[in-house]
Amino acid sequence: MPPKKHVKHGNHIGSMLKDIILGGQDGVVNVLGLVLGVAVATNNTKVVLVAGLASTFAESISMGAVAYTSTKAALSYYLSEEAREEKEIEDVPSEERREIRQIYAAKGFRGRVLSAIVNKITSNKQLWLNTMMAEELKLSTNGNENPLKNAFIVGISSLIGSIVPLFPFFFFPVKESMYVALAVCGLVLFATGAYKAKVTIGTWWKSGLEMFLIGMIAASAGYLIGLAFGAVG
Repeated sequence: MPPKKHVKHGNHIGSMLKDIILGGQDGVVNVLGLVLGVAVATNNTKVVLVAGLASTFAESISMGAVAYTSTKAALSYYLSEEAREEKEIEDVPSEERREIRQIYAAKGFRGRVLSAIVNKITSNKQLWLNTMMAEELKLSTNGNENPLKNAFIVGISSLIGSIVPLFPFFFFPVKESMYVALAVCGLVLFATGAYKAKVTIGTWWKSGLEMFLIGMIAASAGYLIGLAFGAVG
């Protein structure tokens, strides 16, 4: 059976934003915690940069790979359920028509209006199929049509995010770099959270503060581990 052209569900921009935040936040938070731990344990710029860069590239590749496999799995599940639903429409159309009626009756439609809705939807098999996927199974592609694209967005976002906490160590001594990295990463995380709330839903300062606190908790964990091992050394 030739592949059908799918109707996109959900907000594609929202899906991209999710991937960008997933990769970027992961990069910033993980590498910030790492470089602070290594910095306080060694007080050696070269060691911090080597550890940070190794983590940056490993993290970015790993995040991209995870995004690819998870997106591909989600898409495969959607397509398998779509094929099953399409077969049911072909084999037992009366039962599937009854399900459409039940769905819209549950929404409050009655009488002629309900019949008109059912007739309209079931007169077009693609519309019928799309409706069953969205309304009965609560499934959508949600921007998962292209696993390679999603992997690229997540991987690049993770790479860019990972560089942020490393950047100060190229220009300042270790101690000063730690303070600059904390300040810059805190600002980036807060701004990202605030922007997320602006384009989706939520209060901008609450969303920004939430993302800021997540980053600072991770940074504190890395710092305390490095401090403990530095003291032992």
